[in-house]
Amino acid sequence: MSAGRDDGSGPGSTGAPQAPRAPGIPGGGIAALSLPYQALAALALAVVGVVACVHLGMVFLHVAPSNTLTKQNGEAIDDWVYPEFEQNWKLFAPNPLQQNIAVQARAQVRTAGGQWKTTGWIDLSAQDGEAIRGNLLPSHTVQNALRRAWDFYTASHDNADKPNGMRGALSERYVRRTVMLRLAQQDLGGEIEQIQVRSETKWVKAPSWSDEKTNTRPAHRVLPWWTVTEADLPEGARSASEAAR
Repeated sequence: MSAGRDDGSGPGSTGAPQAPRAPGIPGGGIAALSLPYQALAALALAVVGVVACVHLGMVFLHVAPSNTLTKQNGEAIDDWVYPEFEQNWKLFAPNPLQQNIAVQARAQVRTAGGQWKTTGWIDLSAQDGEAIRGNLLPSHTVQNALRRAWDFYTASHDNADKPNGMRGALSERYVRRTVMLRLAQQDLGGEIEQIQVRSETKWVKAPSWSDEKTNTRPAHRVLPWWTVTEADLPEGARSASEAAR
């Protein structure tokens, strides 16, 4: 029996002997990049690290008890956390929602001839429902943006529509911009000058086997008219408005 010899002719071998890796040559990772790319990768990692630290700090201050930092920088903290990272515990609520709440809007527009007209109420929630129905992968924006904007507003205002904290003004701007983002996509016959928003709440009818009595008549919460400003317009509508002028 002859001794085996590793000549590269074994199973799975290409037949050519592999050259040994020279010492000191890196095997991969950032070290394998050229110097300019190493610097770019290090800069990107540093930016990600700084943003992560800022975010963790903001969230910590947001959930921490009231202190000097939160009192002095409360508005900046709220602007960072709300509404993009708003948190609630509705997922764990013991009782399911028993109301259907629709957000509707109407507008006062100025026509090309200088006349004013008021549109009918436009059911924005119904439009979102139509966009979701039959869509296997609806976007988060279509599903939640309008609903969360209204929840944000009602949570930060009393029944007389007076803000009950620093989040009041922020929630109002959020609702106005969300509504204008939807209305700007529709032809209302002129330039939008004012908008009015309302909610229509309907209690879900009790099932036939239940003795519970529910009033299914819709209830409305109507907000005052808001004058549309440049800050309320989405970027596309702002550009179109400037071009029209």
